[in-house]
Amino acid sequence: MFIPLHDHNGLEYVRRQYVTWGLIVLNVLVFLFVQQGGLSEPAMQASSLSYGLIPAVLFDLRDLAPNLVVFPEKASLVSYAFVHGSWMHLGGNMLFLWVFGDNVEDAMGHFRFLAFYLLCAAAAGFAHALLDPASTIPLIGASGAVAGVIGAYLVLHPHVRVWVLALGRVPLRLPASWVLLAWIGFQLLMALGYGEKGVAWWAHVAGAAAGAALVVVMRRRGVPLFDRAG
Repeated sequence: MFIPLHDHNGLEYVRRQYVTWGLIVLNVLVFLFVQQGGLSEPAMQASSLSYGLIPAVLFDLRDLAPNLVVFPEKASLVSYAFVHGSWMHLGGNMLFLWVFGDNVEDAMGHFRFLAFYLLCAAAAGFAHALLDPASTIPLIGASGAVAGVIGAYLVLHPHVRVWVLALGRVPLRLPASWVLLAWIGFQLLMALGYGEKGVAWWAHVAGAAAGAALVVVMRRRGVPLFDRAG
């Protein structure tokens, strides 16, 4: 698949992508200090249970041990998106957010972009939970929210050229539509039964769909879709 590196797409409405930066910093800080940087397996497991989205807990079919309860169970629809299983898991999600988040934030403004990101996380998490409501396996990771950013970017800027590493090593400059549709198509194919178990493929698909829909109503007035001039 493709690893995104950079897009040639400047900002028009905001000076800096402060929310995108803030989300990346927050995710890193949670991994370092709440999850102890993956150095302690018990701490990682406890944080996954406390902050992750557990469908059976969300739907009141099971209860967490009292010592693991940090937030009301409904808050896990958002908190799970700030917990990661490894440095690779964290880095991959933050790279996609770094490359594509700034222009989505630019199209919406800071506060609406933050609301958008959290709504995409919640939509992805809820879709995942609905598919297996009795599951006791915690869902963690920002990929559902980041998928929302990908869906929004595809609707806003399909023709922008993006530098990527194809197959992890070959640098290519491709239209964003090629890169992002390939990513979404891969997630859908995996969700339909061709992917490894234990990955929340449907959360990625649902997050991308939510992002594509939400950007239409949450973008600034006058911001064009599909790279149209007006």
